[in-house]
Amino acid sequence: MKKVLIAGVTGAMGQKAVSLVNSMDNFEVSAGLAPHLTAENKMDYQLGPAVKTYQHLDEIENGIADIWIDFTLPNAVYSDVKFAIDHGMKPIVGTTGLTDDQQAELVQLSREKHVGGLIAPNFGMSAVLLMKFAQEAAKYFPDVEIIEMHHGDKKDAPSGTALSTAKMIDQVRKPHETNPEETESLAGARGGDYHGIKIHAVRLPGYIAHEQVLFGGDGEALTIRQDSFDRQSFMNGVKVALKKVDQLSELVIGLENIL
Repeated sequence: MKKVLIAGVTGAMGQKAVSLVNSMDNFEVSAGLAPHLTAENKMDYQLGPAVKTYQHLDEIENGIADIWIDFTLPNAVYSDVKFAIDHGMKPIVGTTGLTDDQQAELVQLSREKHVGGLIAPNFGMSAVLLMKFAQEAAKYFPDVEIIEMHHGDKKDAPSGTALSTAKMIDQVRKPHETNPEETESLAGARGGDYHGIKIHAVRLPGYIAHEQVLFGGDGEALTIRQDSFDRQSFMNGVKVALKKVDQLSELVIGLENIL
């Protein structure tokens, strides 16, 4: 039986992860981590009597879990994943906000500790396919912009998925120059810039997670779009990660790399 600690267990994604683990054979939730989680209120979060509860990293006991699922916040994810790797727990991370340098440090640490794991900017299959399709299209359409739309409570912008999309496009698209005469009458109107790829972030109630990649060419345009209407859709990828994480010898970036 694989024991799973869920960080951010009281949040919407953490609760979906609890339901998923509880539904799977040979996996069990052994612990939960969240700032307001207590032994008294854990039943409110689908956590049984035997599940350990923690509010801070320094409370977590050695050997409490084999796998660490992280759906926390951008300001906590680096220290969370580092803690998990240092203590031999295999991280499955859906929290976004890690910098490239932080990811590189965590990958190196995982190699030194011989701990496998996965960091995925998006666990939805449609989002993974969007990134792959966008990378292929960018070979032929170097003029591209990205629009991502999320719920109003999302803490980071742009989303990890949008930033990963831009990075994948940047790997293959032809050298491209932006218009040197372009000006903004309102600062920020053209969005964020990743190596000349503009990224626009929308935050509104009613949305969950959505992304469009817009390509333009001479006399034609191509739009690739994905929509996640329910957080349950992300659990398909988490389930794949749970089943495959034991096969990984180091920290892997991107769900597409274990499918």
